[in-house]
Amino acid sequence: MDKLKKFELMEKIVRQMQDLKNSQQAIIEKVGKLEVDNFDLNDKNLAKVLSDIHQRTADNFDSINELLNGFSDKTENFGEKNNVDKLKEQQEINDISGKRS
Repeated sequence: MDKLKKFELMEKIVRQMQDLKNSQQAIIEKVGKLEVDNFDLNDKNLAKVLSDIHQRTADNFDSINELLNGFSDKTENFGEKNNVDKLKEQQEINDISGKRS
């Protein structure tokens, strides 16, 4: 895989992890609303299971966030090290002139 394609794949993975992080955040918020709704109902099973789900989802959120931060840094460093901006410019020039690299 050439460096530009590798960088583009890395960027795609970063975007997907950001989406995953946002999804986990939405789940945490929805479970929190269910927990609040259960205060008046006071269903013990619902309270326990929702609390467990909340904790596991929060743990997953933390893991995803840590992975995302590390991989984002790795992607940025790869881009800088391999001068990806210049590679993109060259690819655009090649595409305009009808050449493929």
